[in-house]
Amino acid sequence: MKRILRQRGKWFLLICAAAFLMIGIYQKELVRIYQKAIRICLECIGIG
Repeated sequence: MKRILRQRGKWFLLICAAAFLMIGIYQKELVRIYQKAIRICLECIGIG
């Protein structure tokens, strides 16, 4: 019984993670994250 609950829990977490990923992509959060990462990288090497 515990094994079945663990498997269901893993699938539940996987589905939740995929859903949150899709929501973030739909809301254009991916672009914001890339922009922040580029800004931070440029600041680290002294260009920005």
